[in-house]
Amino acid sequence: MGQLTISRQLIYASGMMGWSILVNIIGVLLPYFYLPPGGSGLHTLIPQTLFFGIFNLLAIITASGRLADAVYDPFIGQASDRSKHRLGRRIPFMRWSILPAIICCMLIFQPPDPGESSGNAYFLATVLILFFVSATTYIIPANALLPELAQTDKEKINLATWQQVGFAGGIIVAATSNNIADLWQYCCGFEERITALQWAIRSLCILAGILMCISAFGIDEKKWCKAKPSHTPLLPAIRASFRISNFRAYVLADFAYFMALYIVVSGLLYYVTVLAGLPEAKGALFMGTMVLTSLLFYPLIGPMVKRFGKKKLVVFSFVLLGLICGSVWFIGKLPVNNEVQMYVFVIMASFPLATLGILPPAILADIAQDEAKRTGENREGLFFAVKYFVVKLGQTLGIALFAMLTIYGKDPGDDLGLRITGICGMALCLLAALMFLNFRENKEK
Repeated sequence: MGQLTISRQLIYASGMMGWSILVNIIGVLLPYFYLPPGGSGLHTLIPQTLFFGIFNLLAIITASGRLADAVYDPFIGQASDRSKHRLGRRIPFMRWSILPAIICCMLIFQPPDPGESSGNAYFLATVLILFFVSATTYIIPANALLPELAQTDKEKINLATWQQVGFAGGIIVAATSNNIADLWQYCCGFEERITALQWAIRSLCILAGILMCISAFGIDEKKWCKAKPSHTPLLPAIRASFRISNFRAYVLADFAYFMALYIVVSGLLYYVTVLAGLPEAKGALFMGTMVLTSLLFYPLIGPMVKRFGKKKLVVFSFVLLGLICGSVWFIGKLPVNNEVQMYVFVIMASFPLATLGILPPAILADIAQDEAKRTGENREGLFFAVKYFVVKLGQTLGIALFAMLTIYGKDPGDDLGLRITGICGMALCLLAALMFLNFRENKEK
């Protein structure tokens, strides 16, 4: 296997950065692109039809895509766990998925009709499912490599840190979509804002694909990893995973956390432009500030784990992030410059996002490795697949809930729905903290 060198960690993290660019383009821009606020220079592209008085069409489309993807997760996890391919259990899946993921991400923002139409809605629903399935075929095997590449607790923390650096870098890059669109518009003289934004997205998708290829073609799984294929059938393997009390506490907390996170991620551009009344290009500055500030905390996570343990840090971070989400209600209402308010908001969020980005993958790697020692079977892919199944349910409901709440106001002077999203995020983060209190930490680790 050899030592987990810095170069190997960087190769692994580059794939996470590429995947992060793709999924965060969707998370940040999808509601903004199809249901833009007034004054954005974009036009509504799908009908705002309500179902049962609360569900709008975008919420249903997003939920359908994520749910179809979530059902697919355990199958791809099990397939990679049981693979006997000559290149390894994970790498072939990662390589096959890159091109479809890039193409589908581009197509999501290339609706067939230039105006509002039901045809755009059907198109979005179809391509969104194809994108999520392609992206999942990459990320679940990639995550399953973490406990196979990193054997010791220190190595898992280090590799999870680099993984989170990659994910954070992807968020920053995705958040520059509007800035890159400005550049395209300036250089090429596009009259329509939507055209410039589409070219920006294509540029970022190509960059994401290159980064994903660095991992998929740069990792020598046969030499760097040591694992045996699993032979347990899918349903018994899932049942066995949920019999582990620590795993149940982990995934339930993750569900609530990601639902809260994607409510806020979906609303970021709205908070900047509607609540704070700032130009949309500022969104990249705020996102970049938050992520770069969180990087300052990364070297402190290891020493803090030794002093306080993983459980206490995770619970504290959930509570702190919940209070920060609740502060969305006050953006633009306080006797303080709105830009200053936004900078305080994102800087305060940087610490909990750092800990919640690094520690959960390391915790799950511990759970998977302990179970492998107990049973003699390596089911890392299935553990991460089940995790992502639950996470995607949370993401789906988070994006859907955000889209639903926009019914109650998403425009300047009519913003109640946006402010309620912060209260919902706070409640879900506090629920995640309560769930994780049931986790039993192994002090010897």
